[in-house]
Amino acid sequence: MMKRIFVALSIASMLAIGVFAQDYTSKFSEAKMRERVKTLSSNAFEGRGPGTPGGQKAAKYIADQMRLAGVQPGNGKSYFQQINFIALKADPNTKLQVSGKNGEKDYRFLDDFVASTGEQKALTKTKAELVFVGYGIDAPLYNWNDYKGSTNDFRGKYLMILVNDPPATKDEPNLFGGDALTYFGRWTYKYEEAARRGAAGVILVHTDRSAGYGWNVIRSSNGSWRYEILRSKNDKTPFLGVRAWATEGAAENILEQAGLNLKDLAKAAESRDFKPVKTGLTVSLDLQSEAKHIASPNIVGKITGSDPKLRDQYVVYTAHYDHLGIGEPDKNGDKIYNGAYDNASGVSAVLGIAEVLGKMPIKERPKRSILILFPAAEEQGLLGAEYYSRHPLVPLAKTAANINLDGVNFVGKVDDFIALGANRSSMIDQIEAAAKERKFTIKDDPDPGQGFFFRSDHFPFAKVGVPAVNFSHGDHFIDSSNKDATKFLSDYTEKYYHQAGDEYHDWWDMSAMVQEAEFALAFGIKIANAPTMPRYKDTDEFSAPDKKRFK
Repeated sequence: MMKRIFVALSIASMLAIGVFAQDYTSKFSEAKMRERVKTLSSNAFEGRGPGTPGGQKAAKYIADQMRLAGVQPGNGKSYFQQINFIALKADPNTKLQVSGKNGEKDYRFLDDFVASTGEQKALTKTKAELVFVGYGIDAPLYNWNDYKGSTNDFRGKYLMILVNDPPATKDEPNLFGGDALTYFGRWTYKYEEAARRGAAGVILVHTDRSAGYGWNVIRSSNGSWRYEILRSKNDKTPFLGVRAWATEGAAENILEQAGLNLKDLAKAAESRDFKPVKTGLTVSLDLQSEAKHIASPNIVGKITGSDPKLRDQYVVYTAHYDHLGIGEPDKNGDKIYNGAYDNASGVSAVLGIAEVLGKMPIKERPKRSILILFPAAEEQGLLGAEYYSRHPLVPLAKTAANINLDGVNFVGKVDDFIALGANRSSMIDQIEAAAKERKFTIKDDPDPGQGFFFRSDHFPFAKVGVPAVNFSHGDHFIDSSNKDATKFLSDYTEKYYHQAGDEYHDWWDMSAMVQEAEFALAFGIKIANAPTMPRYKDTDEFSAPDKKRFK
């Protein structure tokens, strides 16, 4: 009798201090994980481009997998939340013409620059003066304004802009987040701010060091169809006629036509005293595009929670299911951008999570409900998640958290993980508790200057105040004997990111994928069972929208 009491008290104590861990590994199927990622990244799905036959096939496959797993439709009786897009594909013969007092020069599409239009029409013709505006930032928080001058200095003009934030200084080590990129440094902000100023177009200057990847990624991402959420007639959001990127070399050559030096201008732009520079150059662009209207869905399912009082609140798991579709052939003639790691792996992992939860008896499920969301068109600018954040199927005030998986480990098991953005909110407590139970280490952002927090589908959730995390594996492999596998991952950004070579291989280690999915499930359940929903810290930039969603 005393022995039974001692055992009971010991278990109760373990539960109280959080040492006793529920391990869900055995509930995952490595075989299904492999089958799903292999299927989604096969040539039969043609790179899963939004609105394409391959993309439609992927959407149906994912919905069928959820149905078989016992996951209920998440949009009434449907697994789909349809989104209307406009798709534009620029004529590859397009040239950017720059003229000044020293003559005229043409720049080649894809080789020197890429461009798309915000006008949502097939032909955009622009001719305007070029102004260099440094980092293109107006941030009263940092007492910084690159748009010094009158409104007419920018309205109807082309603006050349540097990406990222101005660098921190010895006197101001925390300027614009110090080493960490802020939203002011993201290309999306640059376009948005220029549109608010009435600019005709923007030319962003690409460098490998500022972007974290080469021009080949810009080229492959812009060499085929580009998508936007179709605007309604009543939408008054400012937009740019032309959104362009130029190689560093092309930008240097453009400025040299005006007798200016890019390095000198970039150095001057690091100061608050910087003033926009009128180059005296005229930029002309006739951007002829193929245009089509398409519909492509977010795919959504739900698992009802066990607590009658909390089941109307939801933890949302996301993994985008699109990739780049069919594009420019690589050196081997391969033109299908399969997107195996990015992000068939994430879809497979979240489907595994959904299956574990869907097959649980309702009494064993987490208290809050779970929403499973596979956003469309992430590769086009987080468009599916952006649309969901504007048209949520669960009220934002009832959305507890978002856990996003974009690229899941297939190399081998690790003992470290990255929970990007988790330390912005109280959800870090649940993540660290689950990590401690598994003897995992939660690492900080390994490269904060690249702004990865702004690059996947968790970010639209953060913008509307929902505590969000982009969850990914670390790089401390428990067994690093597979040199081919570790080399593939180390070479990924340079050789495979947004390239046709991002393909499934039979050597993929499914136990590593299961490990990551199990951990994501474990801390998601902790969030779903917590007495209160996580909230952003008062010091965080997303605290204001977090508070706003409860008003």
